Formats: sequence, structure tokens, C-alpha cells
Amino acid sequence: MSEEMKYDLSGVHAVNLKLLKEIDRICRKYKIKYALDSGTLLGAIRHGGFIPWDDDVDVVFTRANYEMFKKVARRELPEGMSFVEPDEYHGGKAFYDFVSRVTYDKSQKFEDSGKMAFYDDKITRLNVDLFILDPLPDKAIPKKITKLLHCVVYGLALGHRWKIQLSDYKGIMKLFVAVLSTVGRLIPFPVIYKLWKALCAKDKNKNTGLYFYTNYAPDYFYVEMKKEWDDTVEEISFEDTKLFIPTGWEYQLTQVYGDYMKLPPKEKQVPEHSDMEIKIYG
Repeated sequence: MSEEMKYDLSGVHAVNLKLLKEIDRICRKYKIKYALDSGTLLGAIRHGGFIPWDDDVDVVFTRANYEMFKKVARRELPEGMSFVEPDEYHGGKAFYDFVSRVTYDKSQKFEDSGKMAFYDDKITRLNVDLFILDPLPDKAIPKKITKLLHCVVYGLALGHRWKIQLSDYKGIMKLFVAVLSTVGRLIPFPVIYKLWKALCAKDKNKNTGLYFYTNYAPDYFYVEMKKEWDDTVEEISFEDTKLFIPTGWEYQLTQVYGDYMKLPPKEKQVPEHSDMEIKIYG
């Protein structure tokens, strides 16, 4: 979104706060641990709430806590909010990413298009991204193999996207994506999704001290967390409520943002997760 498309995000933030409060309510009720993540975590630390220009919301669970949330989310969420899993687009045949979401159904952040219709208009809603932490081997070679396998599965899944923009990739990565997505088209997405879930579970019984985000895009596989930093959480004031953050929040923010207290240039202080002024219908 360009500088010219800046607009008042107070309504968007009000809806996103409703979504967060519902997730928090459910998690407190069932004693499920979650934490704010990515830009939402940065907003909590730097702004005491939402980043003023941010139109996105992220939380993170360890795998066991995510599975508990998944079991109760659909029956607990109020009317007008939905729980959407990665295998629920286009009759389970399409891939957008491996992220589950809690959506606010009466909203729109992308212009109507063939792409939005392909994904049943589910990705155009305001939503909270639900990231997942799975165990990561401590040793260098098994760690690299694990991340490489996740890259391969992601590449296969790209074969079931609306379109692949190969121009977004360069050199060997462009060839990697082209080959894997072509092969992936020959494999039904439900099979790839089962393969991804099995890969996420491969180290669950191993004695490892690390987590990584298995449903992040591969660009962010470098982000690793020590288990003790995410197995424990702490409360923080966020807008007019209290939510949870990981005890290792400083390490995470430094990995992703570097000097996280430094504001970006003015031209970068614009919404990045929409292509229109977001509409809220109720």
C-alpha cells in the first residue's frame, strides 16, 4: 500500500482487538498458553498496543497448545468470527500458506478478484495469524536437514497456489521453486498437507532445546527460539486489556527487527497487508 493510501486505522484496530480478546478469553478458559508474535509483539513492547500503521495481527502457540485451541475454537468463537485451517481453501485443493487464522467475517482487505474467489474470499478478511512452534534439532546438520525438508514441502505446496510469481525469485531459488511447484501439481494438496504435518511432528519426542516456526514462510526459518522462552509467558498491557507475550520476547524481536525500538522511515509507516482501504461491515 502506497503513502497515498494511508488512512485512519482505528476501526481496523478495534476489530483486531476484538479478535485478540476472543482468543485470549478462550485460552484463559481452557488454560491454553499463547503469546503475541511478530508485529503485534513489537507493537506491545514499543507502542503499548498496535503499531499505529499496522493492519495485521499475529499470535503464536507451541504445537500442543495450538492443538488444544483448535479443538475448542469453532464452538467457542462468537458468530461473525471463524477458525480457518490451511486445508480449507477451494474445497481443500488450494494452498495459500500453512497458517491457520481466526477471521472477522464482515470485513474486506483485498479488492475482489479471481484470486480472492479462488480462496473462497477467506483470505480477504481481517484475521489473526496463528503461528506454531515445533521442536528443532540442536545440532547443526540435523537442523539444516529439517529446515531444508520444510522448504521442499513448501515448494511442493506452491504448485497449488492461485499463481506463482517466479519473478519474485532469483538464481537457484527460482529454479528450486519452478521445479518443486511443477512436481507439486502432480501431488494432491491433501497429501502434501499430511506430509507437512508429519514433518512438523518428526522431532516432537526428541530432547531438544529449540523451537522454530514451522508454518512461517521459508524466508523466516532463520528465527529460532529457546524452548524456555516460549514455554513460559508473561502478561503485558495492550491497548485497554492485558495479553500474553513470550518471556524471550527481546531475543525474538532482535532476530526479526534488529534495533526494534527504532521507528522505520515515514514512507514505510503504511499498512502492508491489504491493497485497499479496509472495509468493515458490522
